[in-house]
Amino acid sequence: MKSLQNLDYLAVIIYMLLMAGIGLFLGKFVKNVSDYFKGGNAIPWVSGAISNFMTKFSTFIFVAYAGIAYTDGMIAVTLIWSTVVPALVGAFVFAKKWRRAGIITPMEYLETRFSPLVRQIFSWSGVAFKILDNMVRLYALALFVNAATGVSLEVSILTCGIIVALYTIAGGLWAVVITDVVQFVILIVATLILLPLTIEAGGGLSQIISKMPNQFHWFNGPKGIPIYIMVYYLMILIKYSGNWTFIQRFYSVKDEKAGKKQALLSAAFFFIFPFIFLFPSIVAKQIIPDLQNPEMAYVSICLKLLPQGIMGLMVAAMFAATMSVLSGEYNVTAGVLTKDIYQRVFKPNATDQQLLWVGRSMTLFLGALITVGALFVGGFGGAFEANKLFTGLFALPMTIPLILGVILKRPSPVGAIATVIVGVITGLILNSTSTLSWEQGTLIEIIVCVTVFLVSGIKKSNDVGYVQRVKAFFIKINTPLTEDQKPIEDWSFQRSMNRLYAIALLVVGLLFMGMSVPSLNNKSGMSSFIAGIICIVLSLVMWSFNNKRALDKKALKILNKPTT
Repeated sequence: MKSLQNLDYLAVIIYMLLMAGIGLFLGKFVKNVSDYFKGGNAIPWVSGAISNFMTKFSTFIFVAYAGIAYTDGMIAVTLIWSTVVPALVGAFVFAKKWRRAGIITPMEYLETRFSPLVRQIFSWSGVAFKILDNMVRLYALALFVNAATGVSLEVSILTCGIIVALYTIAGGLWAVVITDVVQFVILIVATLILLPLTIEAGGGLSQIISKMPNQFHWFNGPKGIPIYIMVYYLMILIKYSGNWTFIQRFYSVKDEKAGKKQALLSAAFFFIFPFIFLFPSIVAKQIIPDLQNPEMAYVSICLKLLPQGIMGLMVAAMFAATMSVLSGEYNVTAGVLTKDIYQRVFKPNATDQQLLWVGRSMTLFLGALITVGALFVGGFGGAFEANKLFTGLFALPMTIPLILGVILKRPSPVGAIATVIVGVITGLILNSTSTLSWEQGTLIEIIVCVTVFLVSGIKKSNDVGYVQRVKAFFIKINTPLTEDQKPIEDWSFQRSMNRLYAIALLVVGLLFMGMSVPSLNNKSGMSSFIAGIICIVLSLVMWSFNNKRALDKKALKILNKPTT
């Protein structure tokens, strides 16, 4: 199998410098802890939707799900479509509630809804789970880089971890969102270049389907059993609805309407792109039938079909996918460590500047811890199995009270704590019982957790202060925001962000064009060159439109200026 060439490494280095540069540039706009952890409620809903999409599609998709696609075909797409459901539920149920809550971290509302103890338990245990969850993502990325470059697993993990930490520490949530948008462009363009090459290598779409009919059955393989799919969809609905970055995007936009539009656009992305991402791995079964490790299907087909330079861009796209997830997770988890633990427990009177410094320090701490922990993920049986294990043991018990607590008034603080304790114990027992399948064990755990939480609300609380606090909270999240509660648009800041988008898109276009020069005589090189031209044209249009809006705003301001 081929490995990366010098031109590929150059593409990756330029990409890394671009991401780090964006983060460092945005650092000057971060003035307080609200800017750092929720973008001052000024994140545009389109950017938020792209960021939401990118923070769910890491290299895990191109490793774990690619392995399923290689082995069993379209069932991998069926499973990934489970992400559409929480996005739709978010649009019609949760988006408005989280925006109206007026929080800076997802854990903040737990003190009002339940108690200070619940907030602390969920904050500490949630941070522990986030560390485990992101170790899996970093491990998946390192596997991809290791297979593509031959660089050791340790060096791959260290390099990726440093880059992500750098731009997240500097620019906060704005750096996360803007780099997500840039990385979205790189990822989509790179995968769209690979798609027609894969079809051509397989002899055409009709021949590919006729030679591998089972691969194109939506319910093929052991994971295509109805009970498995049902439980998997239910697990993803619970996990994503309570995912901190998922929630963060809802309370970081201007208002409820923006939150709903963001969720609907996220659902569209979740539905459209999985097939584009995984089709090459499905066809890899025909092109590379003797692949020893199915999780290497995507990187193997890339190395086989893409020339140098373009392969470097694909590796950069894989970096993009996982770095988007990690940067978002680092930011929101650092927010919990800063606001819910450090300020709430250790220094309630901390100044805004102190909290900003602590937030950046916590981001660095998380990056280091996750980087070290990623070295040990292989012992859990690979990326997909590790993700299932950690989700079943920790995510479900911690998430159920978080998401049901914002819908139901009656369940008590004791019920929230009991759900976590009973759920984790149940998960440990079920995972150690060999006679139960994963889907049976997970379904039982979900039923147990929901039951414990609901039962705690049968008896009404006698604590008058608690009852009044919960009542006031539900009135707040069920009352539409007033105009005074919405942020005032800072056009000069937004103009700077739009210019940054345009410049980043210009660099991406030049990168695609430059990397395609040595292979212009074949389809991949020409496709890359055309993609680069499109990116540059879009960059120029964006820059021109941004300047026109600036002139219109200035003219409007002059016209509205009172005369003396």
